[in-house]
Amino acid sequence: MNGKSPTKMESSLILRAAGHFLLPLLVLFSLFLLLRGHNEPGGGFIAGLVAASAFALYTFSMGLKSARKTLRADPRDLMGAGLTLALLSGVPAMLQGQPFLTALWWPLTLPLLGEVKLSTVLAFDIGVYLVVIGSVLTIVLNLAEAEENAEWKS
Repeated sequence: MNGKSPTKMESSLILRAAGHFLLPLLVLFSLFLLLRGHNEPGGGFIAGLVAASAFALYTFSMGLKSARKTLRADPRDLMGAGLTLALLSGVPAMLQGQPFLTALWWPLTLPLLGEVKLSTVLAFDIGVYLVVIGSVLTIVLNLAEAEENAEWKS
């Protein structure tokens, strides 16, 4: 032992390097899962869990302060934005006289990608994605903060 408390959260060099390396990869993978989710397995929920786990790993490897700085937004704000987006995704159908949350698609031609179909399903999935990230990170960051405060008091 080096004279420090064994309960103090310290990360190894390997964990710190992995945290830096895996955060962007896991976030990109979560975006892949999000965008393919309405056609194949995946979607907003599982993509949100992958993204939240990336930030949880980063929190464990780099510390709470660094994780909050990297996240750049309060997780509770992400929950609110996601819930708002998910609810608003049902409004276009109502404006067309269809039931709330009926799926609608709009073709959009992009110069390099060709025709892309935007949909209310994608907007709903993005909303779920943000709600899941926000709720999981609220729990993880609050638990990490409580542990940090308990260590500080002892």
